Amino acid sequence: MAKKPNSAFMKPVTPDAKLAAVVGPEPAPRTEITKKLWEYIKKNNLQDPKKKTQINADAKLKAVFDGKSSVTMFEMTKLVSNHLK
Repeated sequence: MAKKPNSAFMKPVTPDAKLAAVVGPEPAPRTEITKKLWEYIKKNNLQDPKKKTQINADAKLKAVFDGKSSVTMFEMTKLVSNHLK
């Protein structure tokens, strides 16, 4: 029997203004927002080269990360959730 995808993950969520500056303003499933966030992090070389689980924030991400200049991947997921409606 095929497993049904988790509909909560697939339901479109809307990023607030701070997060929209990074991933765009369109409503998208959480998975898509996470993907766009990683594209942004990789494009701007914000992943710590020595400690891969650490994300170094630029000005746009700092707003999403509650002013923190560096967060772990796990912390990032929690902070990003605060910016979704």
